[in-house]
Amino acid sequence: MEKVLVIGANGQLGSELTDALRKKWGTANVIASDIRLPQQQETDNRFEILDALDKAALYRIIEKEGISQVYHLAAVLSASGEKNPHFAWKLNMESLLNVLEAGRELKISKIFWPSSIAIFGPDTPKQQVPQLTICNPTTIYGISKLAGEQWCEYYWRNWGVDVRSLRYPGLIGYKSLPGGGTTDYAVDIYHKALEGDTYSCFLQKGTYLPMMYMPDAIQATLQLMDAPANSISVRTSYNVGALSFAPEEIAAAIRKYIPEFRIQYQPDFRQKIADSWPDSIDDSQAKKDWGWQSSYSLDRMTADIIVNLKVLKEEGHFA
Repeated sequence: MEKVLVIGANGQLGSELTDALRKKWGTANVIASDIRLPQQQETDNRFEILDALDKAALYRIIEKEGISQVYHLAAVLSASGEKNPHFAWKLNMESLLNVLEAGRELKISKIFWPSSIAIFGPDTPKQQVPQLTICNPTTIYGISKLAGEQWCEYYWRNWGVDVRSLRYPGLIGYKSLPGGGTTDYAVDIYHKALEGDTYSCFLQKGTYLPMMYMPDAIQATLQLMDAPANSISVRTSYNVGALSFAPEEIAAAIRKYIPEFRIQYQPDFRQKIADSWPDSIDDSQAKKDWGWQSSYSLDRMTADIIVNLKVLKEEGHFA
């Protein structure tokens, strides 16, 4: 039985991945951690306050609990990172190095660390970006993720640290609020639609971006971590794809269920970030190595979000 530590468990990905890991390994074997307590904490769930930059505290938890797997999710995202780039670099880089050093020194069996489509830039092909391509990121988030990919491969090549990674597209979920990413409009838009508000989109019409519904992201993560080590040919980070759409297309999908929904376009600094990213992703290497396949279309995702988010709002989860 694995003993799992999730760092950054309060975030959009972290909260849902932690739930999935508890179902897989048992509540007692999964320890969530973040810099502050979650807003809602079930008594049976194990939680530790942890600053990802505190290497000594990280080591104490790993040694005390006999941790065998670490999912390191703590990061400053793209839009937030541009407001304080020096801190974003410090958190994103130093926290990863702390975890990689723990993998080397404390012999952790597996580490998961997420990369992002933010590693790509204006010279990257726009359509079906290949696994190996030009990467010239324009944000500090993307720069840190690209550097992090190289660190992960370095620790695997030199010390055999079994660290695995996915280049997530924009992640869309209904269980938590947006966390400061450029693709977060695709989360916020559903909240505004159910509240009866006109949505002011910070991206313009025709801005296509790779996206992924959270259940697909969780499935991809667990599938990668379950794959035999000898099937993992990419030790930087795997391309994974699912959806690609523009704001007007997600609005049209919402209007199938909420006909009165309206959207307006007020592009801000995030438009420039989005313009530097590709429209779609070639994830054939992930399919070949460990059988990746997405499950959700835009319409299926929209139907699922509207039904479930409506229930959560009625229960006061986002009051």
